[in-house]
Amino acid sequence: MRPFPVPRGAACLAALLLASPALAEAPFPAKDEAPRDGAQGSSLAKDTSLAQVRVVTAALVPVAEQVVLTGDIQAKFLSNIAFRVSGKIQERLVEVGEHVTADQVLARLEPQEQQVNVDTAQAALASAEALLTQAKVSFERQQSLMRSGYTTRTAYDQAEQTLRTTQASVESAKAALGNAREQFSYTELKTGVAGIITARNAEAGQVVQSGQTVFSLAQDGPRDAVFIVSETLLAEPPESKTVEIILLSDPRVRTTGTVREISPAVDPSSGGVRVKIGLSKVPPEMSLGATVAGLGRFRAKPSVSLPWSALFRWQDKPAVWVLDPGRGTVAPKTVAIERYAGSAIVLADGVAPGERVVVAGIQLLRPGQKVAVVGGDAQ
Repeated sequence: MRPFPVPRGAACLAALLLASPALAEAPFPAKDEAPRDGAQGSSLAKDTSLAQVRVVTAALVPVAEQVVLTGDIQAKFLSNIAFRVSGKIQERLVEVGEHVTADQVLARLEPQEQQVNVDTAQAALASAEALLTQAKVSFERQQSLMRSGYTTRTAYDQAEQTLRTTQASVESAKAALGNAREQFSYTELKTGVAGIITARNAEAGQVVQSGQTVFSLAQDGPRDAVFIVSETLLAEPPESKTVEIILLSDPRVRTTGTVREISPAVDPSSGGVRVKIGLSKVPPEMSLGATVAGLGRFRAKPSVSLPWSALFRWQDKPAVWVLDPGRGTVAPKTVAIERYAGSAIVLADGVAPGERVVVAGIQLLRPGQKVAVVGGDAQ
């Protein structure tokens, strides 16, 4: 069998390759690839063999702590409305949420007992006035006889004493009648101030005692934004006493207020402290019970702030990857987070100023791994 003939040009090329092993191992360049020098090629091969990361240099920056709390609008003055006399409620005339005026009747008691007292007082006054008329006539007769000398001094003094006694009885009867009429007026429940009914604690047909709360009233006028605040926030006073209040249903509605009252005790139901912010102006949209957000700012203090993308979990603790510039390797470092601020984290401890922290490319890193830094912070 004859060997396959080899063209003369191909035989020359094969001989050249056998004579130069280095040339035989080198690949041919692509048609559209520009020739590169040896230094650039080796650098590219080195960079592509390492994990590429982006780092930032930690630095102390002034960070102002901002606290946002949710609360509601309440009246500055709340009143418990009650009858001044005991009795059975005859009718209830208002509902919860209704606005009432100062002289509006809210409810009525059955007035039979008070009406009897008024009638009795009127009868006592009429009797006292009749006795007074008789005493006046007797005194005038004794006075006339005294001038003529036909009566004794004792009879005259007794008539004068009877007149003064009956006059006092009439005054007492008038006072008793006035008191009975006042007690009768108490069968109608009025607030004395304008406001909104916020609660109802009794119904028609119910027997109530004097002083027992029947309605709760939020008086018209100043309003408070009430928040439940963590006790730790009160340890350091805010930078400004002014708090911005924002209506959650419409963030365009805003006002400001100042701290008016801080409860001295912790609320057992929530575990926080009740804080009342007195509003400087009350927009009409901020009605009673409206949900609002309070925005307070504390004094700025130097802290290390990093992008949230630098954070990961290491041994069940928050940590970041720190770059060793000399070796070009990364190592995990646990940190203490003071708070989260939007797209950044503020650290309380763990990273010192000047350390370079990986913020991108942390997914496939391992302790001691060499990396290639890319981006604006690459050195």
